[in-house]
Amino acid sequence: MPEGDTVWRQARDLRVVLEGQELLSSDFRIPAHATLDLAGALVSRVESRGKHLLMFVGGQVIHSHLSMEGHWDIYPAPINGRSAKWRRPAFTARVVLQTELATAVGFSLGTLEVLPEALLADAVGHLGPDLLGPDWDSDQALRRLLTEPGRAIGLALLDQRNLAGIGNIYRNELCFLSRVHPSMAVAEVPDLPRMVALAKRLLEVNKDRSQRSTMGGPARGEAASWVYGLAGKPCKRCGVLIRHDKLADPAFPTRAARDIYWCPRCQDEPDGS
Repeated sequence: MPEGDTVWRQARDLRVVLEGQELLSSDFRIPAHATLDLAGALVSRVESRGKHLLMFVGGQVIHSHLSMEGHWDIYPAPINGRSAKWRRPAFTARVVLQTELATAVGFSLGTLEVLPEALLADAVGHLGPDLLGPDWDSDQALRRLLTEPGRAIGLALLDQRNLAGIGNIYRNELCFLSRVHPSMAVAEVPDLPRMVALAKRLLEVNKDRSQRSTMGGPARGEAASWVYGLAGKPCKRCGVLIRHDKLADPAFPTRAARDIYWCPRCQDEPDGS
């Protein structure tokens, strides 16, 4: 599942083959930009902001969000007119960018738009401090979280307006490691600064890993998580069976409730839960 560390890696890899390069061709496979041709434009920079990926091209910005299944793949440039075989179905491709160095293909992107640089704030101006950004500000993240002290911490962590980069895996793992239930109010979290610092540390240690792990070292599958996706399995800390439920966000009533996982012994449920 793409989260801030995944998008950071995507930006890093795309930077190598796109940044400073002239686009030889562009192919946007969505109705809004089907006739857009950026061939000849220079890619000045590629960066991630939370879970958003930005490519600055000739005064415009290609803005994409991976959502649940999106991914940018990089393929060698065509040799003698022959292109490398794509690893994903062609019908899921939303954009194809070609340089002398490589071909970058965005598959199953949840968001894809091209906008003038002057309007970039319309797309990402709402974001809180980026956990993997050069301007990360923990104090600002704490202030934003505490603007709604009665909100469930599991909802506040997912809200990118507070701090950018946390997805559902990290929010569940953070709550476990902080010994708080996801539905606990922000104001009731025993040590919110430590939780924010831990979020930063988890994303930092995972940003260069191909397999995410919150267990302190490289791991795969069930060994990589404390509680996420492990409903009915014994807690690795105390042995009690991990539970699963859904947590809806009243602030975004049109969004589906997201999965939460917790250990009923290590993470006491708030009264009335």
